[in-house]
Amino acid sequence: MRAFTSEPVPRAVLERVLAAAAWSPSGSNLQPWHVYIVTGEPLAELKRRTGGRVAEGTPWDEREYEMYPPALKSPYHERRSAFGKERYSALGITREDWEARQRAASDNWQCFGAPVALFCYIDRDMGRPQWADVGMYLQTVMLLLRAEGLHSCPQMAWSVYRKTVAEILSPPDGLILFCGMSIGFERVGADHVRTGRAPIEETVTFVE
Repeated sequence: MRAFTSEPVPRAVLERVLAAAAWSPSGSNLQPWHVYIVTGEPLAELKRRTGGRVAEGTPWDEREYEMYPPALKSPYHERRSAFGKERYSALGITREDWEARQRAASDNWQCFGAPVALFCYIDRDMGRPQWADVGMYLQTVMLLLRAEGLHSCPQMAWSVYRKTVAEILSPPDGLILFCGMSIGFERVGADHVRTGRAPIEETVTFVE
Protein backbone atom coordinates (compact mmCIF):
# COMPACT_ATOMS: atom_id res chain seq x y z
CA MET A 1 0.00 0.00 0.00
CA ARG A 2 1.33 3.42 -0.91
CA ALA A 3 -1.55 5.63 0.24
CA PHE A 4 -2.57 5.95 3.88
CA THR A 5 -4.93 8.08 5.93
CA SER A 6 -3.69 9.99 8.97
CA GLU A 7 -6.03 8.04 11.27
CA PRO A 8 -4.05 6.99 14.37
CA VAL A 9 -3.35 3.31 14.91
CA PRO A 10 -4.09 2.21 18.49
CA ARG A 11 -0.95 1.23 20.35
CA ALA A 12 -2.73 -1.86 21.70
CA VAL A 13 -3.14 -3.11 18.12
CA LEU A 14 0.56 -2.59 17.36
CA GLU A 15 1.56 -4.35 20.57
CA ARG A 16 -0.71 -7.29 19.73
CA VAL A 17 0.78 -7.60 16.24
CA LEU A 18 4.39 -7.36 17.42
CA ALA A 19 3.87 -9.78 20.30
CA ALA A 20 2.50 -12.37 17.87
CA ALA A 21 5.20 -11.67 15.28
CA ALA A 22 7.84 -12.47 17.89
CA TRP A 23 6.99 -16.12 17.25
CA SER A 24 8.37 -15.89 13.71
CA PRO A 25 10.92 -18.62 13.00
CA SER A 26 14.62 -17.93 13.33
CA GLY A 27 17.61 -20.25 13.30
CA SER A 28 18.42 -21.41 16.84
CA ASN A 29 15.89 -18.81 18.04
CA LEU A 30 18.36 -15.93 17.60
CA GLN A 31 15.53 -13.47 16.85
CA PRO A 32 17.98 -11.10 15.10
CA TRP A 33 15.49 -8.27 14.52
CA HIS A 34 15.66 -4.95 16.40
CA VAL A 35 12.50 -2.91 15.86
CA TYR A 36 11.57 0.71 16.54
CA ILE A 37 7.99 1.97 16.24
CA VAL A 38 7.76 5.71 15.62
CA THR A 39 4.59 7.80 15.84
CA GLY A 40 3.43 11.28 16.79
CA GLU A 41 5.90 14.14 17.05
CA PRO A 42 9.06 12.01 16.64
CA LEU A 43 7.71 10.73 13.30
CA ALA A 44 6.64 14.22 12.26
CA GLU A 45 10.14 15.49 13.02
CA LEU A 46 11.70 12.66 11.04
CA LYS A 47 9.48 13.50 8.07
CA ARG A 48 10.48 17.16 8.34
CA ARG A 49 14.18 16.34 8.40
CA THR A 50 14.09 13.90 5.50
CA GLY A 51 11.82 16.25 3.58
CA GLY A 52 14.39 19.00 4.09
CA ARG A 53 17.17 16.79 2.78
CA VAL A 54 15.12 15.90 -0.29
CA ALA A 55 14.33 19.56 -0.96
CA GLU A 56 17.98 20.58 -0.56
CA GLY A 57 19.18 17.76 -2.77
CA THR A 58 21.77 16.59 -0.25
CA PRO A 59 23.55 13.36 -1.20
CA TRP A 60 22.09 10.10 0.02
CA ASP A 61 23.79 8.27 2.88
CA GLU A 62 25.88 5.37 1.71
CA ARG A 63 23.98 2.13 2.21
CA GLU A 64 25.51 -0.35 4.61
CA TYR A 65 24.43 -3.29 2.49
CA GLU A 66 24.08 -3.97 -1.22
CA MET A 67 20.46 -3.44 -2.22
CA TYR A 68 20.77 -5.27 -5.56
CA PRO A 69 23.67 -6.99 -7.31
CA PRO A 70 25.46 -4.46 -9.54
CA ALA A 71 24.66 -6.48 -12.66
CA LEU A 72 21.26 -8.16 -12.45
CA LYS A 73 21.06 -11.11 -14.83
CA SER A 74 17.98 -12.45 -16.54
CA PRO A 75 15.16 -12.85 -15.53
CA TYR A 76 15.70 -10.52 -12.55
CA HIS A 77 16.75 -7.55 -14.65
CA GLU A 78 13.60 -7.82 -16.75
CA ARG A 79 11.38 -8.12 -13.69
CA ARG A 80 12.90 -5.04 -12.10
CA SER A 81 12.53 -3.04 -15.31
CA ALA A 82 8.91 -4.14 -15.69
CA PHE A 83 8.18 -3.03 -12.13
CA GLY A 84 9.58 0.45 -12.74
CA LYS A 85 7.61 0.78 -15.98
CA GLU A 86 4.35 -0.32 -14.33
CA ARG A 87 4.88 1.89 -11.27
CA TYR A 88 5.70 5.13 -13.07
CA SER A 89 3.34 4.60 -16.01
CA ALA A 90 0.46 4.32 -13.56
CA LEU A 91 1.49 7.69 -12.14
CA GLY A 92 1.68 9.22 -15.62
CA ILE A 93 5.45 9.66 -15.39
CA THR A 94 7.65 9.00 -18.40
CA ARG A 95 11.06 7.36 -18.16
CA GLU A 96 12.73 10.62 -19.21
CA ASP A 97 11.00 12.77 -16.55
CA TRP A 98 13.63 12.35 -13.86
CA GLU A 99 12.29 15.21 -11.73
CA ALA A 100 8.81 13.66 -11.55
CA ARG A 101 10.32 10.27 -10.71
CA GLN A 102 12.22 11.88 -7.84
CA ARG A 103 9.06 13.54 -6.55
CA ALA A 104 7.27 10.19 -6.58
CA ALA A 105 10.18 8.55 -4.78
CA SER A 106 10.16 11.27 -2.11
CA ASP A 107 6.76 10.00 -0.90
CA ASN A 108 8.70 7.11 0.63
CA TRP A 109 10.25 9.42 3.20
CA GLN A 110 6.87 10.84 4.14
CA CYS A 111 5.66 7.28 4.80
CA PHE A 112 3.01 7.79 2.09
CA GLY A 113 1.03 9.70 4.71
CA ALA A 114 0.99 6.84 7.25
CA PRO A 115 0.89 7.70 10.98
CA VAL A 116 3.20 4.85 12.01
CA ALA A 117 6.70 3.92 10.89
CA LEU A 118 8.49 0.73 11.81
CA PHE A 119 12.27 0.64 11.48
CA CYS A 120 13.99 -2.73 11.43
CA TYR A 121 17.66 -3.07 12.29
CA ILE A 122 19.95 -6.08 12.33
CA ASP A 123 23.27 -6.58 14.08
CA ARG A 124 26.07 -6.00 11.58
CA ASP A 125 27.76 -9.26 12.69
CA MET A 126 24.82 -11.40 11.52
CA GLY A 127 25.08 -13.58 8.42
CA ARG A 128 22.81 -14.29 5.46
CA PRO A 129 20.60 -16.81 7.31
CA GLN A 130 19.83 -14.19 9.96
CA TRP A 131 18.91 -11.65 7.26
CA ALA A 132 16.48 -14.28 5.95
CA ASP A 133 15.06 -14.57 9.47
CA VAL A 134 14.45 -10.82 9.50
CA GLY A 135 12.59 -11.14 6.20
CA MET A 136 10.31 -13.80 7.66
CA TYR A 137 9.69 -11.62 10.70
CA LEU A 138 8.71 -8.61 8.58
CA GLN A 139 6.38 -10.72 6.41
CA THR A 140 4.73 -12.02 9.57
CA VAL A 141 4.23 -8.47 10.84
CA MET A 142 2.65 -7.48 7.53
CA LEU A 143 0.23 -10.41 7.49
CA LEU A 144 -0.79 -9.77 11.09
CA LEU A 145 -1.41 -6.11 10.26
CA ARG A 146 -3.79 -7.17 7.48
CA ALA A 147 -5.64 -9.36 9.97
CA GLU A 148 -6.16 -6.20 12.04
CA GLY A 149 -7.53 -4.26 9.05
CA LEU A 150 -4.29 -2.34 8.52
CA HIS A 151 -1.95 -2.01 5.55
CA SER A 152 1.80 -1.62 5.27
CA CYS A 153 4.61 -0.87 2.87
CA PRO A 154 8.16 -2.14 3.52
CA GLN A 155 10.76 0.35 2.32
CA MET A 156 14.45 -0.28 1.83
CA ALA A 157 14.46 3.33 0.60
CA TRP A 158 14.98 4.45 4.19
CA SER A 159 18.51 3.03 4.10
CA VAL A 160 19.69 6.07 2.12
CA TYR A 161 18.59 8.37 4.95
CA ARG A 162 19.80 6.11 7.73
CA LYS A 163 21.75 8.89 9.43
CA THR A 164 18.65 11.06 9.69
CA VAL A 165 16.71 8.12 11.11
CA ALA A 166 19.51 7.57 13.62
CA GLU A 167 19.22 11.20 14.76
CA ILE A 168 15.70 10.40 15.95
CA LEU A 169 16.17 6.82 17.18
CA SER A 170 19.78 6.78 18.49
CA PRO A 171 20.30 3.06 17.76
CA PRO A 172 23.42 1.29 19.06
CA ASP A 173 26.45 1.52 16.77
CA GLY A 174 26.43 -2.21 16.11
CA LEU A 175 23.13 -2.16 14.23
CA ILE A 176 22.43 -1.69 10.51
CA LEU A 177 19.16 -0.17 9.32
CA PHE A 178 17.67 -2.71 6.93
CA CYS A 179 14.38 -1.02 6.14
CA GLY A 180 11.47 1.08 7.27
CA MET A 181 7.82 0.14 7.02
CA SER A 182 4.85 2.49 6.72
CA ILE A 183 1.80 1.31 8.67
CA GLY A 184 -1.74 2.64 8.73
CA PHE A 185 -5.23 2.53 7.27
CA GLU A 186 -5.76 2.49 3.51
CA ARG A 187 -6.69 5.76 1.84
CA VAL A 188 -9.68 4.50 -0.09
CA GLY A 189 -9.97 5.79 -3.62
CA ALA A 190 -6.27 6.31 -4.19
CA ASP A 191 -4.85 4.87 -7.41
CA HIS A 192 -2.90 1.68 -6.80
CA VAL A 193 -0.65 -0.36 -9.01
CA ARG A 194 -0.67 -4.09 -8.42
CA THR A 195 2.52 -5.26 -10.08
CA GLY A 196 2.47 -8.58 -11.86
CA ARG A 197 4.12 -11.79 -10.74
CA ALA A 198 6.02 -14.40 -12.70
CA PRO A 199 3.95 -17.47 -13.63
CA ILE A 200 4.41 -20.31 -11.17
CA GLU A 201 6.26 -22.46 -13.69
CA GLU A 202 9.08 -19.88 -13.73
CA THR A 203 9.71 -20.06 -9.99
CA VAL A 204 8.46 -23.49 -8.83
CA THR A 205 9.65 -26.97 -9.76
CA PHE A 206 7.58 -29.99 -8.77
CA VAL A 207 9.59 -33.18 -8.36
CA GLU A 208 7.18 -36.12 -8.32
